[in-house]
Amino acid sequence: MDILDLYTDYLICQNKYATATGLSDLLNGDVSHDKITRFLSSGDFGSKELWSYVKSSVRQYEKDDGVLILDDCIEEKPYTDENEVNCWHYSHAKGCVLKGLNILSCLIRYDDISLPIAYEIVKKESHYCDLKTKKERRRSLITKNELLREIIKQTCVNKILFKYVLADNWYSSKENMDYIHIDLNKYFILGVKSNRTVALSADDAKKGLHQSLKSLELEEDIAYTAWLKGLAYPVQLIKKVFKNEDGSSGILYIVSNDMHSDANHLYDVYKKRWRIEEFHKSVKQNASLAKSPTKKVRTQCNHVFSSIISYCKLEFLKIKTNLNHFAIKYKLIIRANQIAMQELQNMNS
Repeated sequence: MDILDLYTDYLICQNKYATATGLSDLLNGDVSHDKITRFLSSGDFGSKELWSYVKSSVRQYEKDDGVLILDDCIEEKPYTDENEVNCWHYSHAKGCVLKGLNILSCLIRYDDISLPIAYEIVKKESHYCDLKTKKERRRSLITKNELLREIIKQTCVNKILFKYVLADNWYSSKENMDYIHIDLNKYFILGVKSNRTVALSADDAKKGLHQSLKSLELEEDIAYTAWLKGLAYPVQLIKKVFKNEDGSSGILYIVSNDMHSDANHLYDVYKKRWRIEEFHKSVKQNASLAKSPTKKVRTQCNHVFSSIISYCKLEFLKIKTNLNHFAIKYKLIIRANQIAMQELQNMNS
């Protein structure tokens, strides 16, 4: 078993902090902590290596109606020294700026299996002076929307089968839509913000008579043919009303360039996007993404890669055992506690 295999198993099994010393102790010193540290400190693992790892499994499950799901998350590391990857990022989920690693991920989903096939860690290597605060800030030389298009391009280079690209309203830019629709000739189903302006007829679009979505009286579950401002082609527009956990109501607007499917089908496909939220939760809680004390750019990036590989292992186990990731983790914890209880009883006897 190689170091990557050992380390990724360890990330699934351990429940506190993932350290080189902790893994070495778990193996009774058969592998030194220095060897594990060298693994994390040498080489640069990323999307290319991830694709090599999952390629055969993707080929096994791939179907023409697969969905490509993209989203980003922030893994908070507030107490670790700032660098080009562990720095300040705006969290649209929390509506504030957080210190941590910002990871843009891409999953391919076929039926019930979802595998990460590419990812990028946002790097803010450029420094500038904020004119308002007079403080030094960091920024990336490439936007997340540009990273998204590069990731989708790479999936096409790798000849991964998919029918739809799914993403939330932070990735529904004109450039992304045009790239998917015109350059790739693929379908997208994307969330859009309520302040997005549309016209509900070709004539109004030609006259520039666009209105914000929130100002329109749209019926729920109806697919409207609409012209988003800036797009040269029509899309289907759907409004969905949903209930939040606190009992309040929310409105979701989605658009798609698939002009042949009805509203129910498009919304059912879009709901598959939720799998990437489950990925974010599982990779943090079950694959130790959030439990590494790594401090340098290379070790932090290589730990992220290893955690994603651990997620893949859990996904393979999910298919094999018919248990979800959290149930698998719980089963491991129970077994570990049983062994600890038995050992304690032996010590007391």
